[in-house]
Parts: sequence; structure tokens; C-alpha cells
Amino acid sequence: MKIKPADRLNFVSEYYFSQKLKEIEELRAQGKDVINLGIGSPDLPPSEETIETLVSESRKSNNHAYQSYTGIPALRNAFADWYAKHFQVKLNPDQEILPLMGSKEGIMHISMAFLNPGDEVLVPNPGYPAYAAVARLVQANVKLYDLNESDGQPDWEALDSMDLSNVKLMWVNYPHMPTGKKASRETFEKLIDFGRSNDILIVNDNPYSFILNEEHLSLLSIPGAKVIALELNSLSKSHNMAGWRIGMLAGHKEYIQSVLRVKSNMDSGMFKPLQLAAVKALAADEKWYHELNRVYSKRREIVLQLFDRLNCLYDSDQSGMFVWAKIPEEAASAQALSDQLLEQTNVFITPGFIFGLNGERFFRISLCTEENRLKEALSRIKQFESEKIKK
Repeated sequence: MKIKPADRLNFVSEYYFSQKLKEIEELRAQGKDVINLGIGSPDLPPSEETIETLVSESRKSNNHAYQSYTGIPALRNAFADWYAKHFQVKLNPDQEILPLMGSKEGIMHISMAFLNPGDEVLVPNPGYPAYAAVARLVQANVKLYDLNESDGQPDWEALDSMDLSNVKLMWVNYPHMPTGKKASRETFEKLIDFGRSNDILIVNDNPYSFILNEEHLSLLSIPGAKVIALELNSLSKSHNMAGWRIGMLAGHKEYIQSVLRVKSNMDSGMFKPLQLAAVKALAADEKWYHELNRVYSKRREIVLQLFDRLNCLYDSDQSGMFVWAKIPEEAASAQALSDQLLEQTNVFITPGFIFGLNGERFFRISLCTEENRLKEALSRIKQFESEKIKK
């Protein structure tokens, strides 16, 4: 190659799942029936009303033009109503809400809007890999902070002992992925105080509130939060619309305007029928969420049995669409055990090292797999463990 890639690519690598999916596809091409329990891509559809709205609105000839960078008013109002109903947070739909093409887009936009090269970013350990990857892409420096293994909350003593003089932004994610831990109101109050005391923008990534979680809590519900905090949310998990790419950012109007200055140079608006379908999805009643969680709850029971067979330790009260478990002491590492299981059982389980050093002794299983496939995975794991005992 005569043209070298930008230096920023030296600081990031190909996403782990991108590499693993290639390996899994190669195994399937060889005729192996691989059960992938890795990526959390919902396998269930959105509501029928949501799909019908997309179909009917797509047939209208006047719905195919470029759209506003800030989304149609109906979508912003729907997000505002959703937050008022479920999170008890009042948002101005014209000034404090910015629709996004998925919240992952928002991670980049926020980082580009607020971080200069050399600024430091607090990233949870364990945590979603995109926080650190995006920070490096914008040439900011990643500063990891530990989460307590017992409750998933920040280690406040360790945070207070850090040099925070160059920290500009802090990522938090509750309910947390991958651990499934929930934040208490007390934790959110501490985070807001921490941000105000240290002039750090606190950004909560909040896509898992409706999955196996009875208490819907927003960081913006804390008095004074909008001065120092932003919150991302998404329809990907809560409404089975991952491939639709619909999310939102909420917060103070001045922060929203800063992010909009980046976003308006990156896209040309979201397809209007998608936005109208999202309006319908956001109006879902409690029955929708209840039925979704009934399915995930039954799947989680099988996953916990699978972890029991592997002698893993876990907290049975986890939120979100994953289950996080600690591998047995005798296992060399989560990555080694994951590779062994894939090779010998054709079952792929995500090793926790991809979420940070504090995840190296953990597994994560997605609940986005049909019950019959989970049962098949459990059967294979039982046979794997039985053969180990015989040896």
C-alpha cells in the first residue's frame, strides 16, 4: 500500500466480535453447528404496530426526502413523553433531546464535541469497549476506573485518590453492561456531586433499563444533573430495534447544541418512516415490556443452569440482556476456556477480558438466543463436563 492509514488507527484494533464472527462463519462453512451466545443482538421483532407504521409510512411519496438533523417534532415529543412516564424526568423536546442513529453514534459525537487531544476520559473497568476505543480515536487519553465486583458501583476511594486535573469526561453505564449491576439513586447522586466538584461531564449510557429491571432510573432525575450530565438511550434493546438504529441524547440545551454541531456534519437526517415507527414503539404499554421480560426471564433460567454446569459463580439478580459469571478457579483464563468450548462443543461464550482487565476471569452470555438453542447449548456443556469427569 502506498497510502498509509491515519496514525489514530495505531491506537485501536478491530472489534473483538468482528474477528470472532469471521471465525464462527468459517466453522459453519465447514458444516459445524455453532451456537453463538456472544453478541446481544435482539432476535425478537418490534411490535406489530411499529412494523406496520414503517411499512405504511414508507409507501407515502412525500416521506423519502432528507430530514432535519434534530429529528421530527413527533419523535422528540415521544422521547420526552417516554422519559416523563418511565423515568419521571421532564425534558424540553425542542431543546433537551437530540435523536440519534443509535446511541453508539452518540458516543463518537459526544467525544468529538467535548474532547481535545490529550484530554483524559474516565472509562469503567469492566465496561463497554467502545468508550475507550472512541476516546483513542479522538486522541484523548483513557483513564480506567474500577467498579466494585460486589455491587458494580465505582470504587470511590480509588477515584478520589486519582489525579483528575486533566479529566474532561466520565462514562457510566447503568444498568451496567457487562455485569448487569444496577445503580441506586445514591450512586447517581454521588456521580453528580463528583462531576460538579471536579468539572467533569458525566455521561450515562442507559439502553438496558427495560430488560429484566423493575426500576427505571435516569441520571437526569437527580436535581441539578443537567448542569453536569448527559444521558444516552436507545430503542435497540428496549424495543427490539437494534438494526433500525434509533437512539437519543438528553441533557442541557447548550450541551445538546455542541453535539449537534458535530452530528450535523456527519449525517443528513434519519428516514422519516423510521422516526414515525419509533414514535409508535415509544408509546408501548406495560404489557409490551412485560412480555419481552417474560421471554428473557425464561432464557436466563437456562443460562444460569449452563453456568452452574461450568461451576461459574454469578449474581442471580442481574439486569439487561446478558448474564455475567465468574469462571472457576481451576480454569486458566476465560479466553482459554471460551476457545476450548468453541472447539469441543461448538458453543461460543464471550470471554470477559474484552471488557477490561477486571473482566479477565469472567464469562458473558447473551439472552438473545431462542430457548431451544439455549437448551442445546446446555446439553453440549453437560456432555463436555461429563467427559471431563470421566478423564
